[in-house]
Amino acid sequence: MNAQIAGFGMDTITMAGTLEAKLAAMKEAGFSQVMLMAKDLVTHPAGVEGAVQAVKNSGLRPTGFQVLRDFEGLSGHLHDYKIDIAKSMLQMCAATGSQVLLVCSSTSRHATCDLDALARDLKKLAMLAIPLGIKIAYEGLSWGRHVNEFTTAWDVVCRADCPNLGLGLDSFHIFATGTALDAIDELDPTKIFLTQLSDFMWNETPTFEDRMTTARTFRVFPGEGVHSAQLADLVLRLERIGYRGDYSFEVFNDDYQQLPLATVAERARRSALWLHDDVLHRAAPLPDWTRQGV
Repeated sequence: MNAQIAGFGMDTITMAGTLEAKLAAMKEAGFSQVMLMAKDLVTHPAGVEGAVQAVKNSGLRPTGFQVLRDFEGLSGHLHDYKIDIAKSMLQMCAATGSQVLLVCSSTSRHATCDLDALARDLKKLAMLAIPLGIKIAYEGLSWGRHVNEFTTAWDVVCRADCPNLGLGLDSFHIFATGTALDAIDELDPTKIFLTQLSDFMWNETPTFEDRMTTARTFRVFPGEGVHSAQLADLVLRLERIGYRGDYSFEVFNDDYQQLPLATVAERARRSALWLHDDVLHRAAPLPDWTRQGV
């Protein structure tokens, strides 16, 4: 493990290949943690147990487990259905040793806009997670139907007032919506359970469709996109308010899916070193390779 990148991890979604190959590439690049997806477990040739054993054998610590979607704000049979899904997700999360389950704000047209109702549902989920020792990180998707900024997600978390329910931050969604970074200063750092970092190659994503397409196919690692200064500002603000949690690189990129795993992992390592050495320790706004035009 490289001590300089100990606080950073990669998402399995970024690379192609088997789970074992992805884990090995991350470990070889110096990472000590990995953000897992449910798909990693259910598509593994040896099933959930085989995938869990692969994670344990890798020596990588699970940053968290993703992702429960369209959970909150439903009623009747839809609510009951999502509760059953949530229970299964929580069991898989616990099996991997992950202590954080990521929950994205709902995009469902059937979900209510009542923030108190959303808070009640998330509190119910958090209570289900307590016996398993799992924390719930609630993230505002930039195309969420009623909650699409981290400020609104924070409002919902505060309304729920549950010790193991907190916030999941994602730099992509913050930049996509143009949410003012000043709002970071109002957050309780102990209630930020996960921070996911990525960038993209254009300045604006004005529509929900733009955001979804970019988010799912063309994110890049921190320092590779056009928001490097904003990303540095975000990380520094989190540092100033006392956030000491994990950072994970959630990079969905169709190009990276066609590159050797070692190449992708090295790009991630380069980003982690920029954040650790330049941003957090010297507060340099832009990475060297950006300034050199690489």
